[in-house]
Amino acid sequence: MPTEPAHDQRLFSYGTLQNPDVQRATFGRVLHGEADALVGYRRSLLKIEDAQVVATSGQAYHPIVERSDDAADSVAGTVFAISAEELARADAYEVDDYRRVEAALASGGRAWVYVRA
Repeated sequence: MPTEPAHDQRLFSYGTLQNPDVQRATFGRVLHGEADALVGYRRSLLKIEDAQVVATSGQAYHPIVERSDDAADSVAGTVFAISAEELARADAYEVDDYRRVEAALASGGRAWVYVRA
């Protein structure tokens, strides 16, 4: 009997990875997560040039965050528990304008998050 992969990676999403259709296309399942916030970051929009990513998300503009170092700035989102394989799939989904970093969350936890490269 195959074993279930360990969902030991925490991924914070503030954008399209919260969309169930994007989750199914990227991970092969709908994720369940908890609301949280990224503190010290600001959110803006980025025009996506990758046709496959636009087709998957249905959006040409995706949110993107960058560090502001102002504790008054925060970005709401969702933390998901995923496997290392699913984290690699998320890396493949994100375009080169994003890079993955580990960041502190309002809850006191830490998670991977995609920020402006």
